[in-house]
Amino acid sequence: MHFQDWLQSLRSSAGLKASESQDFWSLLPSCSLSSASLLGLGALASLTAYWLVTRPRPMRPPCDLQAQSVAVNGDPSCRRSALLKDDTLLEFYYDDTRTVFDMFQRGLRIAGPCLGFRQPGQPYQWISYTEVAERAQVLGSGLLAKGCQPNPQQFVGIFAQNRPEWIISELACYTFSMAVVPLYDTLGLEAMVHILNLAEISLVICDREEKAAALLENKEKGVTPKLSCLVLFNEFSEAFVERAKNCETEVLKLEQLMKCPQVPTNKLSLWHCHNAVFIYPGKPKGAMITHGNIASNTSSVIKILEVCLLFHLLVSMFCHGARVGFYQGDISLLMDDIKTLKPTFFPVVPRLLNRIYDKILGSVTSPLRRALLHYAVRRKQAELSSGVVRNNSLWDKLVFNRIQASLGGNLRFALTASAPISPTVLSFLRATLGCLIFEGYGQTECTAGCTFSMPGDWSAGHVGAPLPCAKVKLIDIPDMNYFAKNGDGEICISGPSVFRGYLRDPERTAEALDSDGWLHSGDVGQWLPNGTLRIIDRKKHIFKLSQGEYIAPEKIENVYTRCVPVLQVFVHGDSLQSFLIGIVVPDPEVFVDWAKERGFMGSYEELCQNPDLKKAVLEDMTAVGKEAGLKSFEQVKGVYLHPETFSIANGLLTPTLKSRRVDIRRVFQEQISSMYSKTAI
Repeated sequence: MHFQDWLQSLRSSAGLKASESQDFWSLLPSCSLSSASLLGLGALASLTAYWLVTRPRPMRPPCDLQAQSVAVNGDPSCRRSALLKDDTLLEFYYDDTRTVFDMFQRGLRIAGPCLGFRQPGQPYQWISYTEVAERAQVLGSGLLAKGCQPNPQQFVGIFAQNRPEWIISELACYTFSMAVVPLYDTLGLEAMVHILNLAEISLVICDREEKAAALLENKEKGVTPKLSCLVLFNEFSEAFVERAKNCETEVLKLEQLMKCPQVPTNKLSLWHCHNAVFIYPGKPKGAMITHGNIASNTSSVIKILEVCLLFHLLVSMFCHGARVGFYQGDISLLMDDIKTLKPTFFPVVPRLLNRIYDKILGSVTSPLRRALLHYAVRRKQAELSSGVVRNNSLWDKLVFNRIQASLGGNLRFALTASAPISPTVLSFLRATLGCLIFEGYGQTECTAGCTFSMPGDWSAGHVGAPLPCAKVKLIDIPDMNYFAKNGDGEICISGPSVFRGYLRDPERTAEALDSDGWLHSGDVGQWLPNGTLRIIDRKKHIFKLSQGEYIAPEKIENVYTRCVPVLQVFVHGDSLQSFLIGIVVPDPEVFVDWAKERGFMGSYEELCQNPDLKKAVLEDMTAVGKEAGLKSFEQVKGVYLHPETFSIANGLLTPTLKSRRVDIRRVFQEQISSMYSKTAI
């Protein structure tokens, strides 16, 4: 049947007069449509409707992405989050969640799994919120029985690796308004003694006898007189108990402490109760972080993410009962554990993201596959630029599925902080991993973060806008030619997330906090036109070259670590010299192959001694530095390739993985002197 005949029959069956449809009839085409054509039109209409319903939609940003922060009192150098209605900063998200104890209580109402642990090859075993709460209550009662008092100045030391008992011990202290001082086995004798005495710690909770023995050795020498009780998670020998008795120190198993009679919870002063987090480099100083600091910082992240689906994930994590699994095995197998656990949230340092980036590019050797990878990345980055983040596109299924599966395939949210990350790496991984990757900036003294990426803004090269708990301002640094009126200067932070000061150290507290309560970070920042902050330099560790140029070595080191063959680098300069030199640790995982591609053969150690390869590494570093905008005097003119990584164990890194610059300079003094004597400019 012709299409017009079919319409005519419809008109007749509907009883319509010819005059009523004459105008419409004149508009119809004279051609006829077959049944196949009609089916094709119907299929096209169906596909169009399906696409309209299922097409990827951009994430709705919580504010105008071109104005992510607002000037405070009309001063463009001082800014706060655009998410706030006025200049009043955010202290807490929920009225009943003002402390870490309160956060746990919200999770307790759900009473699901809380803490998990596993051995290699074994499934996770979970402890419920109810059981964790009961253990914390009993353990806290035991701490009271041993003389620990509900006092913001009463510190309990915890000297153990991450495990469920660590969290239970911490919660026990919070339940009774005690404060926690974390201790690390990488601190060294001098730092450990300083911390125990400064915080006047009498009771330390340990995991193993070996760690408790190290503390007992200090007591035997008479250098930690306050220490009187050691509580261990694991079994210990009778000989150790006798040894402790000889220096008037009691040794208990954790279960023994939990047999004491229970007493009512005391958290009246918990809002102002503070932990002392000791930070480096140099002589350890205890940053006093209150529960109010933690509540405001956590609440600010939730405030930013409440507009997207991750809001429910974050609220669940911090306030509604998330579960945390602790890995207790060979750290080299951790990535296999991540793949098995299928995490939804992945906090990660830039160094690991750089490794993932290098591994992805290094695994694609075929020119055709490499071209396909880069094309797929560009297509996904085009979606990102329009605000679309997903892992179910055609490119995800064809190209990126194995990459995403290596991290469990369930990743929805990643957070990178603690060090700068290359914009190239960040943009690449946002495309390939198909999840939201946020970047934050801050320091221990402001309870982790003071700026954070805004949902919907997937551009790179900045650290986001101020969190709702913080005001951020820039101040002049005349010696480095940075001035706030030009939009750059030293970053200063104010707000409820800023710490109270350094424990019993008013001199260094006054150096960090000015009379108005502003925390001086030592970092140099720049406000971008959209209200986000870019880190451009470092005020500390600066020095002058002989020609008068100021050098910020950490900024240069961050650039050079983007080089494929470079794992670690230390940039050194001398005020009597006109140029810089560097100590470079090549990446053992890629250096041999990188050298082979350039015609150099040999073992890792042999390649580090090859002068021609050293020249090739220097050329690669110079090219990366030039691309990053380093000036000529900021480029190193000579390098020494060192085959051993800087580490905590060899004393060249702090426990927070920052370079011990004085120690590195001392260890490599011979090589530094040699480079200055042999390098010709």
